[in-house]
Amino acid sequence: MERTDKRYGTYVRILESELVPAMGCTEPIAVAFCAAKAKEALGMDPEKVDVKVSGNIIKNVKSVVVPNTGGMVGMEVAAAAGIAFGKAEKELECIAEASEEDKERMRKLLKDAEFSVSPTFGTELLEIIIKLEAQGHTSMARIIKRHANVVRVEKDGQVLFEKHEEDGAEDPSKPDKSLLNIKDIYDFAKTCDLDDVKKFLLRQAACNSAISAEGLSGSWGASVGKSILEIKGDSLRNRAIAAAAAGSDARMSGCEMPVVIVSGSGNQGITASMPVITYAKELGKSEEEMIRAMVMSDLTAIHEKTGIGPLSAFCGAMCAASGAGAGIAFLLGASEDEVEKTVITSLGQISGMVCDGAKASCATKIAAAVDCSIMAYEMLKKGRRLKGGDGVLNDDVEKCIDNIGRLGRVGMAETDHVIQAIMTE
Repeated sequence: MERTDKRYGTYVRILESELVPAMGCTEPIAVAFCAAKAKEALGMDPEKVDVKVSGNIIKNVKSVVVPNTGGMVGMEVAAAAGIAFGKAEKELECIAEASEEDKERMRKLLKDAEFSVSPTFGTELLEIIIKLEAQGHTSMARIIKRHANVVRVEKDGQVLFEKHEEDGAEDPSKPDKSLLNIKDIYDFAKTCDLDDVKKFLLRQAACNSAISAEGLSGSWGASVGKSILEIKGDSLRNRAIAAAAAGSDARMSGCEMPVVIVSGSGNQGITASMPVITYAKELGKSEEEMIRAMVMSDLTAIHEKTGIGPLSAFCGAMCAASGAGAGIAFLLGASEDEVEKTVITSLGQISGMVCDGAKASCATKIAAAVDCSIMAYEMLKKGRRLKGGDGVLNDDVEKCIDNIGRLGRVGMAETDHVIQAIMTE
């Protein structure tokens, strides 16, 4: 693909905007960031904290540990951390640093301030509104559509910042993801100038490898990564699966190490990258070969998840794992047609796996998804695959991806409501 091609520049910008570091599960960090923006506007510690969030935020904050809180969970904790020591300018790394005094200030705030949490009941799938009150003054910050997308900040009813976005519209400043397709992603991964992408990819490799190693060496969550190697054996395939699961083990349990995200999710960032990185290193591939395979994986994962949306009842690990399957196939010399068939078979296995919030069991879902996606390429090498007409699959990979997007976005909308109802009973 020529650098002058519109798709080339768009793909570079997609990687630059998507592959950003975040510490902790993205949803509680987004709550902390929104709270930090509201505190910045108020200019003092609040007496009252009102948190309103969409159902998917409630789902993904309920059970996951908030970093730098001493193992605490919940919406109030995320908001209090953002207020007590959040640095708004750092966005999704806003609570990456905290002294013991900071943590004590957070605990005092949780004890002294009046907190309320309620759903927004709006149409936005991703929405956070935090209102603060103190000494007769008020402030408000609102995030919609994307985890760090602040659209309004107020103090005492006066608008300090406002960004207009129509319902359902994408931010016009963001790159056009509709230009993504597997054929062109393959071409871009093969031909892109490494200087245009390696900064983002090497940061992803470094950050995600570090938290994966921590998950394997420490005792985080249910230690799914460790369990895979102990129970299933220490093969390359199992090491790749375990590397992804272990990163999630640590991240979901409050590990205070950054993750480079994909599609707004640290778990998806880990899942799309660690299997590819593991295969590349174990097989002695060059840095260039690893980077190009990661490009294939990341962009495929982003392409698949775009049609589903940022938050839904569809577990995003399936998209990220399908991307990893495509990346591993690419790394091992697969043709474009073989990569497309790997994607189709991977999507035909456990698509529809539900997302019931961020928690320790995410690592088990990641392991299952990566296992299926690696098997998709292994089946193909034996002349076997899932074909169009098998359920929602289509032999045209783009139509297949569209079908999965429709399944996750439209078909599972009511499933999402039921999951949220169960989790809040």
